[in-house]
Amino acid sequence: MTNTNLEKYEVKETEGVFREDSFKVVGAKKESQDTIARPHVGILKESWLRLTKNKGAVVSLVIISLLVLLALLGPYMNEYTYEQTDYDKAFQEPNGEHWFGTDKFGRDQWTRIWEGTRISLYIALLASVLDLAIGVIYGSISALVGGKVDNIMQRIIEVLVGIPNLILIILLIMLMKPGIFTITVAMVITGWVNMARLVRSQVFKLKSQEFILASRALGASNGRLIKEHFIPNTLGLIIVNMMFTIPSAIFTEAFLSFIGLGLQEPLASLGVLINDGFEGMRNNFYLLLYPTLVIVGLMICFNLLADGLRDALDPKMRK
Repeated sequence: MTNTNLEKYEVKETEGVFREDSFKVVGAKKESQDTIARPHVGILKESWLRLTKNKGAVVSLVIISLLVLLALLGPYMNEYTYEQTDYDKAFQEPNGEHWFGTDKFGRDQWTRIWEGTRISLYIALLASVLDLAIGVIYGSISALVGGKVDNIMQRIIEVLVGIPNLILIILLIMLMKPGIFTITVAMVITGWVNMARLVRSQVFKLKSQEFILASRALGASNGRLIKEHFIPNTLGLIIVNMMFTIPSAIFTEAFLSFIGLGLQEPLASLGVLINDGFEGMRNNFYLLLYPTLVIVGLMICFNLLADGLRDALDPKMRK
């Protein structure tokens, strides 16, 4: 063996015996095998970090935050109210005094657009929260109790699914006085069905898992199982479904107001504003442009954010 090879392997021999310092340890040492390579990160923090890597979801979150902020503060950024009329200023194009122009009654469009955005978001959020509450409770009871109770509850859902949603909403609005409460109730009547089905299927899947069976064997009650296991493991699915429900509710409210079955003048919503803008779009296109941009922005951003949350909260994506 040449001197070069001896230097390469860094082996030293003294009187035919290899010393301990003649070798170098390659790879992980025994005492460091059980150490954690990186600090522990919680599920929520890890999901947030994955969400921030999705550029579309981050941009959507920023735009939604900006629109919500304008919906809260926009109506108070000038001296006009959403129902204040001034016929001498009818159909004014956007200018320094009226930033988004005025409508046929001389009402300030800036104030009405952000007031309408606030009302549309309020209706959508209220309907989504009610869908969430009813769907989670109904689906959880159906899955946990099972048997005949589950069969009866699922037949009720099938009956509701078989009724055209739009026809049911229109009939209810025709029977009741049009308003925020009526539209919300009309959307909630069948809106919770999808949430109930998703929660039921998820709970059924979790019921057969080993950690649920172990908790039952240790004497855990149904209430504790729901609180400690079922809700945390279905939370991601619930949040994502709720985020998809919000733009659907915004569109439903806008559609009903557009065809005259939703909110009525002088109340403002995105559907009412789009309807007004559609009537005068040939000569005053700005009346249709601004509310359309707002509702399109809300629906696209909520859908992109929901897609990002679905990927971020997916347990299969965790490393």
